[in-house]
Amino acid sequence: MGAAESVEGRPDGPSGDAPAGTGSAAGDGSASGAASASGAGAKPERPHAAAVASLMLGMALAALDATIVATAVPQIVGDIGGFAVFSWLFSGYLLAVTVTLPVYGKLSDTFGRKPVLLFGIGLFLVGSLLCALAWNMAALIAFRIVQGLGGGALQGTVQTLAADLYPLKDRPRIQARMSTVWATSAVAGPALGGLLTSYAHWRWIFLINLPLGALALWMITRHLKEPVRSPGRRGPVDWAGALSIFACGGLLLFALVQGGVAWPWLSAPSLGLLAASAALAALVVRVERRAAEPILPGWVWRRRTIAAVNLAMGALGLLMVAPMVFMPTYAQSVLGLGPVGAGLVMSVMTLSWPITAALSQHVYRRIGFRRTAALGMGMAAVILFSFSLLPYPAEPWQAALIMLLLGGALGLFQLPLVVGVQSTVGWAERGTATASVLFYRQVGQSVGAALLAAVANATIAARLVDAPVPGLPTGLDDVTKALDQPGLVSRAAADYLREAVAAAVDNIFLCATGAAVASVLVLLIVAPRRFPVLPEHVEE
Repeated sequence: MGAAESVEGRPDGPSGDAPAGTGSAAGDGSASGAASASGAGAKPERPHAAAVASLMLGMALAALDATIVATAVPQIVGDIGGFAVFSWLFSGYLLAVTVTLPVYGKLSDTFGRKPVLLFGIGLFLVGSLLCALAWNMAALIAFRIVQGLGGGALQGTVQTLAADLYPLKDRPRIQARMSTVWATSAVAGPALGGLLTSYAHWRWIFLINLPLGALALWMITRHLKEPVRSPGRRGPVDWAGALSIFACGGLLLFALVQGGVAWPWLSAPSLGLLAASAALAALVVRVERRAAEPILPGWVWRRRTIAAVNLAMGALGLLMVAPMVFMPTYAQSVLGLGPVGAGLVMSVMTLSWPITAALSQHVYRRIGFRRTAALGMGMAAVILFSFSLLPYPAEPWQAALIMLLLGGALGLFQLPLVVGVQSTVGWAERGTATASVLFYRQVGQSVGAALLAAVANATIAARLVDAPVPGLPTGLDDVTKALDQPGLVSRAAADYLREAVAAAVDNIFLCATGAAVASVLVLLIVAPRRFPVLPEHVEE
């Protein structure tokens, strides 16, 4: 009996509610005895190093894009204009990635991972080339959305292939390597973007994707061999469901991104968009119930394990907005660091995350997936709360230490849940299950950005009502601009504004603490005590 089975395969093991392979993985008896069994059989052979490198290179395309574009915004705006809408360079890409994740997940379950991944990389490269040729901001935003349509395939399919190629006991190793790609990109992306925009042209931040993507396409085509599987049922593609999901998700995320920024939350545009999103959500439910092979099948929410992980990952996406979005503002406006120093304070989180992710297997083999994730998120809650206890003004090393510890805690949380969910489904459901987990994390991040921005602005507005200095700016953006440009306000006013920003970020981290606590409660109350790992994932 292997190590994996000793943890997740016993009825009396420490972390589950049913023996592996008893049918509890399916939960609702739907879809698929055949689907669950479609990956069963011979254990996957250890993939060639070149195949692993090709997956890491494909992931690097998406990871670099997440960090390199931000460094070129001043040059882009100076060249083609569009300062008022440049934020859609990021929001448009995020929208496209988020709403296509479940679509690509289902397509990979139907047609295989490799063709979906090759299509996604190809579309991403087409978008990159078009971005490099953009003549104004509207065109660049449109082409960034094309990039995002390919990026959705990159993120979900690479994660699914990692589970296909590696047995349960080895998955933390490959997943940790994928985390390392993101960590490296978080540090290298801004530096590379700065070099390209300073010594070449901002268009090169998109053109550099072409040789990297071409190499990834060649390596994947030549070296990546999908594991042999039993033929499964291939029904018609649910294009109506894909279109309705895209429309609903895009409209909802558009409302969340623009609400409180382009117009007030209680204004007609916000309420109209939210109402239209609700109507489209009802349409999605109706279409998916009638579809023979739905993009978002009901079993994703009828199975306790996947439903609990979806909710927990949504909370993770929400709380991640605090360190990723607001920590740089805190580091520059309150701690007085420059952009490079602020980036370093935030980037230490990406250094500790993959380390604990790689080590998490030693924990969940002893106490199980659920308890390991709950332990990691419980630690994250304590760390997030400790931020509000920092003195004012804090020292930069104190903020960096919190980010370092937070990355370590979240590495212990996320990877066991991803590996655990992938181990409860067969090949024909793994793409859908993986995409579901990533989708709800992205939705949580979008909701968190809107919610926490509202908290920040409300805190600053309350602080400025009875401000000792008249004529102060209102709103987080206006305050940070005033602090970034010395001379706009007096020294006393600047000190007061720094305290207001510090109070706003404190409240944001307290909200993130609440999201962390909610995630722990979901795992303890909703998730089964033991994840029902299928026999095909248990090493004999």
